[in-house]
Amino acid sequence: MSTDLNDARPALNLRLYDTAVRAVVPLAPTVTPGTVRIYLCGATVQGCAHIGHMRSAIAFDVLRRWLTRCGQNVILIRNVTDIDDKILTKSAAASPPVPWWAWAQRYEREFDAAYRALGVQAPTYEPRATGHIPEMIDLVRRLLEAEHAYIGEFGNVYFDVRSLPDYGALTNQSVDDLATTEDDSQIDVDVEADKRDPRDFALWKAAKPTEPADAAWDAPWGRGRPGWHLECSAMSRRYLGESFDIHGGGIDLRFPHHENEQAQSRGAGWGFARHWVHNAWVTIKGEKMSKSLGNSLAVAELLNSYDPAVLRLALGTVHHRSTVEFSAQTLADAASLWERLSGAVTRALEVTVPADGGPSPVDAPADAVHSRDLPAQYFAAMDDDLNLAGAMAVVHATLKTLNTALAASAPDPEAVIEAALDLRAQLDILGLDPLAEPWRGRVLGTGGRADDAAVRALDRLVTGMLDQRAQARAAKDWSRADALRDELTSAGVVVEDGAAGARWHLA
Repeated sequence: MSTDLNDARPALNLRLYDTAVRAVVPLAPTVTPGTVRIYLCGATVQGCAHIGHMRSAIAFDVLRRWLTRCGQNVILIRNVTDIDDKILTKSAAASPPVPWWAWAQRYEREFDAAYRALGVQAPTYEPRATGHIPEMIDLVRRLLEAEHAYIGEFGNVYFDVRSLPDYGALTNQSVDDLATTEDDSQIDVDVEADKRDPRDFALWKAAKPTEPADAAWDAPWGRGRPGWHLECSAMSRRYLGESFDIHGGGIDLRFPHHENEQAQSRGAGWGFARHWVHNAWVTIKGEKMSKSLGNSLAVAELLNSYDPAVLRLALGTVHHRSTVEFSAQTLADAASLWERLSGAVTRALEVTVPADGGPSPVDAPADAVHSRDLPAQYFAAMDDDLNLAGAMAVVHATLKTLNTALAASAPDPEAVIEAALDLRAQLDILGLDPLAEPWRGRVLGTGGRADDAAVRALDRLVTGMLDQRAQARAAKDWSRADALRDELTSAGVVVEDGAAGARWHLA
């Protein structure tokens, strides 16, 4: 174990770049000391989950893991926008058309599968917009009473941006310099028609005869549905209170979405977010990845070709404020590194199996890994705005120490165990501990989740063939052994021989 540790440290020394003040500042939870409350903008479930969505989810998953490691209780809310112009448009345009709520449910499930596949921990709560219409109506009423909002001629309700003196503070913009405060996808003739000022934004959209009747709710000012920004202000207050510690999301949401959220909440008299943290884009050949560019990469499709741990490694070991350049080379590099990391841990398991055949100490339970001491350099890097480059430098140094111990002519079991557990603890913060779920099954050759019936069946078949191969090798029937291995290879099963026997994983 490393002796360069800092055990006598304050519970929280983390400093984060705050987008609102454009500086790295200390994070000091004040609403409830010892508890960090985070609101993360989640998916608008209009289409496939792509790597841009996962970049944000993984970045905040790492933040959450680090805060937990620093002794903080973390409450993380990640919303689901399941009613929106895009959802209504796409569901109606489908062939054949499908109900808007069915369209949203389909893609919500896809997002959930992508989060789980990439090892993103479930949020504390994941509220849907449609489940919080009463809270949104109450917020609109409050803004109308405070004269920060008005009802338009056609029953739309708008936020009056000039009624709030500090509108634009988050993105450092003046109202006079803006043409609109709506996202392009939210603008149409009906929305703009009864605004007093084109820079005002919609809080409530009046029901339209061209839209499904069940995509609207009764409100004191008329039947309709919430504007895009309204839900986050209402739901953050519902689950985190009037003030909370961190509001997060992709950098492309800063304006107009987050600026408008802040305006609504402050107009209602709430303190809202104390800190703003945004992650950078994923780019492909230098262009921001987006559906409009036609270069989105769906997670479900990528998982047909790449190990999910490789995707997480590629997206989640780059500083959250740095752009991820996504390419075949990026994935090849990540695959190579994952093989080195997971391979070193599995070799450590093999050489530290006790004489009685019991479990290796390297295969320590999750609680022991979570609480294991980390090097001071690792703490310093992560506390410095989640400096993943610095943290990965420690990971590489620990990997080198483990490989050196493994390469000895007679490996010292204690040295191997200590280095392997150090490596697991450091990777655990990044959500990449090879012996933790969801990676464990693939790394150890069981093929996947233990509760997956298909995987269990596959594991039984492959294990049976490996047993036959082992018998053939023991009988020096090399042609039979090679034929069995070739048959597995042709089926996409990679066989790796080690001191503890053969293990397998999918190619």
